[in-house]
Amino acid sequence: MQQRYNPQTVEEKWQKIWQEKQVFKVESDPDRPKFYLLEMFPYPSGRIHMGHVRNYSIGDVVARFKGLQGYNVLHPMGWDAFGMPAENAAIQHGIHPNIWTRENIDNMRKQLKRMGLSYDWSREIATCDPDYYRWEQLIFLRMLEKGLAYKKSSSVNWCPDCQTVLANEQVEDNCCWRCGSEVDEKELEQWFFKITDYAQELLDDMDSLQGWPEPVLTMQRNWIGRSVGCEIDFPVEGADACIRVFTTRQDTLFGATFMSLAPEHPMALQLTTDEQREQVEAFVRKVRKMDKIARTADDYEKEGVFTGSYCINPATGRRIPVFLANFVLMDYGTGAVMAVPAHDQRDFEFARKYQLPLTVVIQPEGETLDPETMTEAWTGSGCLVNSGPFDGLDNEEAKEKIAAWLKEKGIGTSTVNYRLRDWGVSRQRYWGTPIPVIYCDSCGIVPVPEDQLPVVLPTDVAFTGEGGSP
Repeated sequence: MQQRYNPQTVEEKWQKIWQEKQVFKVESDPDRPKFYLLEMFPYPSGRIHMGHVRNYSIGDVVARFKGLQGYNVLHPMGWDAFGMPAENAAIQHGIHPNIWTRENIDNMRKQLKRMGLSYDWSREIATCDPDYYRWEQLIFLRMLEKGLAYKKSSSVNWCPDCQTVLANEQVEDNCCWRCGSEVDEKELEQWFFKITDYAQELLDDMDSLQGWPEPVLTMQRNWIGRSVGCEIDFPVEGADACIRVFTTRQDTLFGATFMSLAPEHPMALQLTTDEQREQVEAFVRKVRKMDKIARTADDYEKEGVFTGSYCINPATGRRIPVFLANFVLMDYGTGAVMAVPAHDQRDFEFARKYQLPLTVVIQPEGETLDPETMTEAWTGSGCLVNSGPFDGLDNEEAKEKIAAWLKEKGIGTSTVNYRLRDWGVSRQRYWGTPIPVIYCDSCGIVPVPEDQLPVVLPTDVAFTGEGGSP
């Protein structure tokens, strides 16, 4: 008997026995309780790393434990095989993404088998297999039929030299990762899934989740981001147009002294006057290089530029200037913010920097705020002042009354807003599931008949990195 453990001989012997006897193969057995365990499929990058070893070892322990308890355990393995790295490798090495992906899968499969993990390899799948993605295409057609898949124009990262769409991770300091050219934002037609239809259901069902850590639930609730407030239209001076804002603070409407638009807002350049165009375009280019999350941080420097245009505060009738501001994003609300510097700290800092007026509309109990001497915004509760017919009301009570007044006047409406956005599922990239529709000059978008699925990727492609269709 050997005194020392020799993994090369011992492990190879038992792995061979397991494979010959198909120890981990799962057969249907209605008399045994079922247990399904999936650690999530890896991306076939070429080699497993210690993160894989950790996750799959934990899963393997659970699978074997449940098997010993008498469960019929389904423990599958597969490959999340579509994606950008395969296209990048195709360009860099002159190899088809499918070849690169299959070679990586072969290597990683050998590594996982050497670990002795209890996978039923007879059920192995790869998401780049037509036999797999035909079911993705079927789901897409079902969603299209129900109005849950739709196409609209959306902003994408565009490299003018490579003539291609870039993923966010391919943009480094607003430059293309491959050629170094400055990246533009371009409007292209994109497919989306209407997950916002399920926002409230997703939020409600979180209460039924058992055993989930509270920090994770909080993150999910914040990701969905339910806010109750009003949408209000601010007419643009001298134009037949309105800027629509979403706000949870309609009680401060009478204190709005300027308008802040996201630099990405579709009206940003439309509202820019000839005198301000050079400054505005330079500011937009600058903001594109900024990290979106950092832009909204409390300690991030608030910057903006005047568009040269004005809109009308519908409550006061006063003209207020329209600015672009780096802390306003298109990802939340409407991408336009009615700025109330006396009662919002970001607006306060912005107003002080650009010498914009403050109007106090909420006075705290037992105190009188002076806009000339305020050193920070008052964001607490109080009684309304300078608010016309709503003076003297508690600000929480005023929210409901002002919402009703806005509806009566036809300038606003109560609404629920979610931070959650519909999910974009098309990137105009080759190495992904083809969208199963036909574009007809006469009929428009026509779904591919289900009996003709899958719509497979073309194989006669060339990856040169020079842009255009491969």
